[in-house]
Amino acid sequence: MEMLSRVSDLAVRDAGIRLRDVDGLIVHDTRMSMGAVVLVEMLGLQASFVERVDHGGATGAAMIARAAVAVATGLCTTCLCLTASTRSGSFGGYPVVDLSPTAEFEEPYGGSGANYGYAMIARRYMYEYGVTPEQMALVAVHQRANACSNPDAIFYGQPLTVEDVLASPVVVDPLHLLEIVLPTGGAAAVLVTTPDRAGHLRRDPVPILGVGEHVSHWSATYARDLTTSAVKPAADRAFEMAGVNRGDIGLLSIYDCYTITVLLTLEDAGFCPKGAAGRFVEEHDFRWSGDFPVNTHGGQLSYGQSGIAGGMSHVTEAVRQLQGRAGDRTVPDLEIAFVHGNGGIMGEQVSLLLGRTP
Repeated sequence: MEMLSRVSDLAVRDAGIRLRDVDGLIVHDTRMSMGAVVLVEMLGLQASFVERVDHGGATGAAMIARAAVAVATGLCTTCLCLTASTRSGSFGGYPVVDLSPTAEFEEPYGGSGANYGYAMIARRYMYEYGVTPEQMALVAVHQRANACSNPDAIFYGQPLTVEDVLASPVVVDPLHLLEIVLPTGGAAAVLVTTPDRAGHLRRDPVPILGVGEHVSHWSATYARDLTTSAVKPAADRAFEMAGVNRGDIGLLSIYDCYTITVLLTLEDAGFCPKGAAGRFVEEHDFRWSGDFPVNTHGGQLSYGQSGIAGGMSHVTEAVRQLQGRAGDRTVPDLEIAFVHGNGGIMGEQVSLLLGRTP
């Protein structure tokens, strides 16, 4: 609650408004009874729109999409999207009884957590498309280079090599320790408002050009295909709404809980052909100063994954980049950014296209 309160204050101060100007609130599943209402009360809001979103790692991007709908339809004028997680990823509070098929038929036999599901995806992808461990490790190396330009990153000032990644312990075959996110605590908040109000804020507004969402499953057991994800319909819908092409994108800020997640997202979002992501990583420079900037804050692999707020970090980084205030890692002449959130085991997908104020 302290983190949520603090990040709320930071967000409204950054925009140059006060909390009393906020009339919409979107929160994630805080595992606290009546969490959304408690936050309205704690922040002193008089809200005309309140929503609770539970899309796992895609929650941050999904919040922006829902806030945009609420503002566009007049349900509210200024919506605060809030995320926070402790290092353990839980707020504590009342116990949760899991009645899902996963809890009954998979977890008792060892199929628990996300590592095993993404390891299955990675192994199948390696079998089908021949991606090498070195190519997968290169994703982590590129993002560590970006983290070394971001003083807020957990791994700031700690460069990484492919050899380092492959020498780290195997957690679940074929995924090494340095191919998996580091859990941290943290919070992130974003304000979404009307074009008229945005023009009077302290910061240059970032237009939301397009959104897309697709949900297909929770457990990897029920995925129709381990190597083709729900990213594709979500991304296609966002690009169609925005009326822009893949070649117009100057920054990718995409969910990266594992190295394999980045490879699948690059392909299914349409930035390279199916099965070609390994070569794509070798042929392009993902650093902020490179020819194809990806996760310029370091991604969750090197910035840190503060639970639900970790997914929101991809939104906040894209916004900062489009506003030209990402410090030494600012991407020059950036016009449009592609942001993507992934939840579950590649089953909950939300895409955003964000632009620069003309």
